[in-house]
Amino acid sequence: QVQLVESGGGLVQAGGSLRLSCVASGGTFSAYAMGWFRQALGKKREFVAAISKTGGSTFSGDSVKGRITISRDNAKNTVYLQMDNLKLEDTAVYYCAAAPTFVGYQRESTYNYWGQGTQVTVSA
Repeated sequence: QVQLVESGGGLVQAGGSLRLSCVASGGTFSAYAMGWFRQALGKKREFVAAISKTGGSTFSGDSVKGRITISRDNAKNTVYLQMDNLKLEDTAVYYCAAAPTFVGYQRESTYNYWGQGTQVTVSA
């Protein structure tokens, strides 16, 4: 059983930056592809970014492309989401998730384990 704990959320002004972290425990971190999703109030959960088990491949969603960087440190069992030039529409709860495969990285159903989420609020 893998436990995921996100941190780094908060209140930031539009145009600012945040770095989210997600620490994994209870499993072999390098055996999992990792993803970030977000859910705004009243909306469906949305894919944000994903990274392969070794970190050699990354993908991001169209709404954040060019503004976010996903990375991982397998020695620290941690995946990061660097978000720059934040916009009001980035306000959401951000979740990290772990999957045994990188196939279907955009689909929620690919991921076996989820964190509890961290709130990101972007103000004008």
